[in-house]
Amino acid sequence: MYFSNYKEHANTIINPVLLWEFDVNHFDYQGMRNGVVQRVIERGWPNDWWVALNLYGEQGVRDAIKSLPYLNDKDMHFVSYIFQIPLNEMACFERKQLRPTHWNS
Repeated sequence: MYFSNYKEHANTIINPVLLWEFDVNHFDYQGMRNGVVQRVIERGWPNDWWVALNLYGEQGVRDAIKSLPYLNDKDMHFVSYIFQIPLNEMACFERKQLRPTHWNS
């Protein structure tokens, strides 16, 4: 895995800009796992990935990715590759398949 050295960065803190609308001093990281993982996927730097992996573990991040309702195509394929998750196991991919698109889009 690309972020396999995350345990070496256990003291890293998440960038508070990712969670701009919340008070990070009183934030429930366990209860908001999916939201944190989605923000890290969409806008995070390597430090933020290390924090998410240290907080939730590899399996916790995989479970969150599988249950996210939306990711853009680039992010969806990136996490699918990095975490070895087949696209058809991801809720965002299933939802995308259910929505018809125009021929030229």
